[in-house]
Amino acid sequence: MSNFGNLLAWSVENSVEKDPNAPEQPKRQLDPQLLAQLFGQKDEATMMKEAMAAIQDPEVSLEDKEIAFDNFEMMIEQLDNANNIENLKLWEPLIAQLSSPESQMRLMAAWCCGTAVQNNPKSQAAFFAAGGMPKIVDLALKDGAADVRKKAVYAISSAVRNCPPSFKVLLEKLPEELSLGKPVDAEDMEGIDAMMDNLRSRAAKVISQ
Repeated sequence: MSNFGNLLAWSVENSVEKDPNAPEQPKRQLDPQLLAQLFGQKDEATMMKEAMAAIQDPEVSLEDKEIAFDNFEMMIEQLDNANNIENLKLWEPLIAQLSSPESQMRLMAAWCCGTAVQNNPKSQAAFFAAGGMPKIVDLALKDGAADVRKKAVYAISSAVRNCPPSFKVLLEKLPEELSLGKPVDAEDMEGIDAMMDNLRSRAAKVISQ
């Protein structure tokens, strides 16, 4: 059925008076993306791409870049949008912002990475494949801004749980003094919690430049 046909069927279904004695029938659901197309609105995939374009644009002010990042982060709170980062080829530009000279951009990038991969195996795998783990661990250990380091720890905590490849990268880069002195794997939630506590304590300290 065409888009117009779907809309017409939905309209008829919801406007015709129902027999109160008739058995309840399942209602047709309209795709939000279809509604956006029919009424000339932008779908969220388009808005995600536009937000990232603004973040990358050197002509856009820092304040407007932060607004674009806020919008991007809100959209990827939804699982489908988080998984769509890979389809839209946005992982590379997002991860690139972890190296931005602006600390607020690094913070927002770490925040978005953490949001996208949290309880999301598909996005965890995409983040790892895009090379995000080494950069986010370096951010947590070496960044000069405490709030950036803190947000990087959040992203690490979300990325490594039940994701052995990312957890392996963390173990390889983690200083010996932050290890637990006992075997821990990606499925050991208590062990990971303890490691993240150690990493947060490290992140809260002043780092000499």
